[in-house]
Amino acid sequence: MFDSIHHIAIIGSDYKKSYHFYVELLGFNVVRENYRKERDDYKIDLQCGDQEIELFIIKNAPKRLSRPEACGLRHLAFRVTSVDET
Repeated sequence: MFDSIHHIAIIGSDYKKSYHFYVELLGFNVVRENYRKERDDYKIDLQCGDQEIELFIIKNAPKRLSRPEACGLRHLAFRVTSVDET
């Protein structure tokens, strides 16, 4: 049914710690990094092989309770051959 994981979106709150973990320790490559001035946050696109992580750094992101814009896994996207058939 699924071909692969397309990307994973994660929200972190500390730029230095998140960058260190995903880039320096895990070895993901930075594809692009954008600072969004209007939101005062970062979006860093990381890649390791065919896998991508969208890493959002939001300084005051609330702890995940039930809100979708809180720290932690934001979403997991699967790649399929046909959305209609799946």
